Amino acid sequence: MKHNLKVTFFLIILFFTAQVIGLYLLNQSIETVEITDTGIIVKYEEPITGRPELEGQESFTYILGMIFFGTLILFFLIKFKLFKVWKVWFFLAIWGALLISFSVFLSEIFAVLLALILTILKLYKPNVIIHNITEVFMYGGIAILISPLFTVFWAIMLLIAISVYDMIAVWKMKHMITLAKAQADQKMFAGLFIPYSKSKIMVPHDKVVEKSEIKVKIPKGFKEKEIKSAILGGGDIAFPLLFTGAIMTWLIQQGLSKELSFFYSLIISLSSGMALFLLLIKSKKDKFYPAMPFISLGCFIGFAIIYLII
Repeated sequence: MKHNLKVTFFLIILFFTAQVIGLYLLNQSIETVEITDTGIIVKYEEPITGRPELEGQESFTYILGMIFFGTLILFFLIKFKLFKVWKVWFFLAIWGALLISFSVFLSEIFAVLLALILTILKLYKPNVIIHNITEVFMYGGIAILISPLFTVFWAIMLLIAISVYDMIAVWKMKHMITLAKAQADQKMFAGLFIPYSKSKIMVPHDKVVEKSEIKVKIPKGFKEKEIKSAILGGGDIAFPLLFTGAIMTWLIQQGLSKELSFFYSLIISLSSGMALFLLLIKSKKDKFYPAMPFISLGCFIGFAIIYLII
């Protein structure tokens, strides 16, 4: 078992909460449902930051391209120690995602201010509560921005591609582990975070220690609170939510109401959460695992259940 049962339970609860909130915000962002001669058309409100004019294969290629070039840029910033540039990029990404989420239920000015305050707290006054609250809402903004671009077929293709990439990145090339270490070192981790406990320790000179279950080199003579924790990467939250959003749109196109489509889609959130739970139960401590193949399998099982029900 990778973590103790209590920590595993809280991690799964946060994962499921992020899925439910994200799906609900996406559902609330539906502007109109039009019945035409060619079928039912679902139109989403334009997010405050704008949405790319893409669909189908273009959306699939766009997301994979963004991941590829984003990874290259991140490695460039790490290699040349451009951490301030990285922080600005991270700040804008968090602010934008939160802004989209909050604008669903708040006026524009309040959404801007709340997103800005939480982003500042997350980066400059971090604690476990602020970190996880912002993470839970961020992925709703990402879903609102991207999920409407995908049909069911291309959402399935995206999960398959990301799962293969995750396995290669963790087990073969291992660059995902390098990125995780860098994020932990710079305190700019994207994903859920559940601490075990806190205790003061003295770190010997140049000793490599476990921090957030990631080995990080601590400067000489550095004294800090050591926190052993459970983490789950942001992509492991965002991609199943994008898939579930595409399924919710498809359900509305099959003639179901917005409300019923939302509740049916939660089956996928439950099945993907269960798949993640089984992974955490079966995995071993101090080892890195690609979560997306297991979460994707859970998503597909949930979709199959929905397909049989309707």
